[in-house]
Amino acid sequence: MADDVWILGIHMTDFGKHKDKDALDLGVEAATGALRDAGVGVEDIGVLAAGNLLGPDSFGQLLQKQIGQTGIPAYNVANACATGATALRVAIMAVKAGEADMGLAVGAEKLAGMGLLTGNERAAGNGTWVPSGRYGAVAPLDGLVGTETMPGVFAQIGMEYAYRHGEVAFEVFARISEKNHAHSTLNPKAAYQKRFSLEEIMNDVMIAYPNTRPMCSANCDGAAAAVVVGESKLRTLTLEQRRRAVKISASVLTSDPYRDGCQVLPDINTLTRQAAVTAYEQAGVDPDDLDLVELHDCFATAELVHYDNLQLCEPGGAVDFFNSGATWRDGRTPVNVSGGLQSKGHPVSATGIANIWEIATHLRGEAGDRQIPDAKVGLAHVIGLGSACGVHVLEKAAVA
Repeated sequence: MADDVWILGIHMTDFGKHKDKDALDLGVEAATGALRDAGVGVEDIGVLAAGNLLGPDSFGQLLQKQIGQTGIPAYNVANACATGATALRVAIMAVKAGEADMGLAVGAEKLAGMGLLTGNERAAGNGTWVPSGRYGAVAPLDGLVGTETMPGVFAQIGMEYAYRHGEVAFEVFARISEKNHAHSTLNPKAAYQKRFSLEEIMNDVMIAYPNTRPMCSANCDGAAAAVVVGESKLRTLTLEQRRRAVKISASVLTSDPYRDGCQVLPDINTLTRQAAVTAYEQAGVDPDDLDLVELHDCFATAELVHYDNLQLCEPGGAVDFFNSGATWRDGRTPVNVSGGLQSKGHPVSATGIANIWEIATHLRGEAGDRQIPDAKVGLAHVIGLGSACGVHVLEKAAVA
């Protein structure tokens, strides 16, 4: 049986605007930070998986030129917003296969001041850039049936959930955003560290009902990286390295199965549910065992439906689950203690590893003022429309 795989080192840059750094600079900062955190050098790494969407195709090779060219295989990964989580999974699989003792996964993106191409603009190759700011806030028609822009898609997803499971008040979605912005005030790495009142959130610019501007994830710059190691190798390292290592109990990547509905509206639900079921089975845990969750709250509507998709509540019970206070930092299942994508920010390729950084930091007991006491099990989730869903379960555990 293949070794278990552990996170030996992990690092996340500050998220925000880095006017003097490009994506490669940020990737180097994250990669060297993860190596330093792991207590190893680039010569110890046997495989590199590098994620970047808007930079050059050879991002991984360019990264090697900065951190050390040792001749190891470098995989360039692109999987929409799940790019970082996919890069991590590539490194995990290489270690599990016995091809490397250690792997390095990096995700980096430069978004501030530039924005993203829409799907149609990419296809047409017309080079038109979407204005920067809140992710995908681009058109006055967002939210109308048939839109392909992200605010419109996720507005429809939230309204579909309300249609199926009972009316969801506008205020509920706004209160989810209120929670995440409140959490961000304790995260010094977050792009936004300001608490917004419920009134401010509800009365801000409407992007796509029911998501106002503060309820949308923010374009920003940032990177995150992780060093993973097989258990046999981990046993040979120092006591301090073993003490801080975090076990990866499950690593799952899914795509959409065929469903009639997803030919009209992207289906973020089914692939998340399937990823969650598989992850819980792999890890041997139940949703009730989770001490914290970092989920893909690209919009407030997304967070609500993912409570249900990740089985944090009974089917159809997302509103009651949120209203119980469970998802606040002092609740029974804290969600997005980092501030989530709405406050922490969403440099697309970095997000999947950044969510894992947050979980690992709590399991190590190193989260400072936002620390979840006695955290032992956490789940990180990310969605990339296209489609992809990454779910990782991490555990604080002694090395066998």
